[in-house]
Amino acid sequence: MFVIGTILSMKIGIMGAVGSFSEQAAEQYQRVFLHGAEITVCPLVNAEAVLTAVEAGEIDRGIFPIENSNGGIVIEAVHAMAAHRFSIERMFELDVHHMLLVQPGVNASEITSVTSHDQAIKQCRMYLRRAWPDAAVEVYADTAKAAADLAQGTLSTTTAVIAPRRCAGLYNLDILEESIQDLKFNYTSFLVATKKSE
Repeated sequence: MFVIGTILSMKIGIMGAVGSFSEQAAEQYQRVFLHGAEITVCPLVNAEAVLTAVEAGEIDRGIFPIENSNGGIVIEAVHAMAAHRFSIERMFELDVHHMLLVQPGVNASEITSVTSHDQAIKQCRMYLRRAWPDAAVEVYADTAKAAADLAQGTLSTTTAVIAPRRCAGLYNLDILEESIQDLKFNYTSFLVATKKSE
C-alpha cells in the first residue's frame, strides 16, 4: 500500500480474469470499505496465485470467493487457504447473475457445449439440465477467462460460456440468455485476505 499525494493506493489481486465476479467484488470493496482509495486490480485467475501473492507481499489484498448460496463451498479456494498463511480482513457478499454468452451471430441451435468455472456450472445446474440436456458441460479455469478465450477463438464457435454480463461488452460476445442461475437471489461470499504479520 502506498500514498500518492493524499490518495491511498492499493494493489488488489483477484481470483478471476478481467470481467470476473471477483473483479466486481474488488470494486465493491473499494466503494464500500476503502472510501475513495484508488485500487489497481491484478487478475490472478486462481485462489492459489492470489494467496501466494498475498503471502509474498506482492499485493496489498487478495479477494476471492469462498461460498455461494446455491453452489456451496468454492473447493479450489479451500485448498489454497489450507496451503497458505494469511489474515482475513473481512468477508462480504455479492449478488451474482450469470449470462449465457456466445460468439456474435451464433444461435442456440448451433451450440454443442457449455463451459464455465465449476461454481458457475453448479449455480446453473437445473437450468443446464432443462435447457441444454444434450450439450456437453465442461469445467473451465474461470468464467471471464472462458469468455475471453471464446472471443479469441481458443474455444469453438459452437461453445457457449456462462459468465458475468460485463464480459459481453469486454469481449464482444452476444448474450443468448440472461440471469440463468437457478436462484433469483444468488449470493457469493468473498473473502479479503492480507499478509499475516510475523
